Amino acid sequence: MARVHSLLERVARQQSTLLMGIVNVTPNSFYDGGRYDAPEAGRQRVVQLLAEGADILDIGGESSKPGAPRVSAEQQLERIGAALGEALAHDAVVSVDTASPAVADAALERGAHIINDVTCLSDPDLATAVARHDAYLLISHARAHQSEMAGFSEWPDDDYRDVVADVLCDLFAARTRAVERGVPVDRVWFDPGLGFSKNARHTIELLARTRELCASGVVTVVGASRKSFIKTLHDSPPEERLGGTLAASLWAARAGAQVLRVHDVAAMRQALLVEAALAEAALAEAARSDSSRPSGAGARP
Repeated sequence: MARVHSLLERVARQQSTLLMGIVNVTPNSFYDGGRYDAPEAGRQRVVQLLAEGADILDIGGESSKPGAPRVSAEQQLERIGAALGEALAHDAVVSVDTASPAVADAALERGAHIINDVTCLSDPDLATAVARHDAYLLISHARAHQSEMAGFSEWPDDDYRDVVADVLCDLFAARTRAVERGVPVDRVWFDPGLGFSKNARHTIELLARTRELCASGVVTVVGASRKSFIKTLHDSPPEERLGGTLAASLWAARAGAQVLRVHDVAAMRQALLVEAALAEAALAEAARSDSSRPSGAGARP
């Protein structure tokens, strides 16, 4: 797991942002379901995202969209097998998106580094599997399994008194369960779970207050990629939500999110580079202006 630790050290040293590329090898994911579920297509997706500059690959064999049915461990493992093998052959840092302890155990045994659980650790045995392999656990916030969610960005508005405080409370409770099962506290990451058990207003508020999420001191992963909250602002299908994805992700990165989970790694990498160059140029200009101002300029006589 030294590879993951070195990535985090790079983030701290360079104040950069890691990109987690999404590899959905499912027939029914909300955006790219069916594109990469064939073994060769999954392998090609892995190669593509690594070429685009993905720092981490997140491979999932069970859709987490609202209403998606549960998938057996055997079927998940069959679906992710080719993509996982390709990623490991390229010495990539690999996350596996699953809530199944059996899938987690098998994937980590093969060499995966991170388990991404979108159920807020509803099954603590998942943490036991992570601890057994000395791996990392990404806990994504949710208050129900995807099969129990009614629809995209549909959730009772009054389920949260303060969505940031409540989400963090749930995440820290899940982390406590993970630590009790043996996962080192510094190997647990948080994802606020945009769109999971949340309506569009909840999601937008979480994004707007990303800095508060990051102030928790836990590595924070934000996944806004092509999600339905964008549709509530600009009526568009998932295929036409790249602009909203980039805007939300840049906001989160500027607020301190260490990892962005995205479908479009190349576009996101380009946006981060341009934003960083502009920020650097603005700082340099401000420094030049300060140095050229006469001593005492602007002071009252």
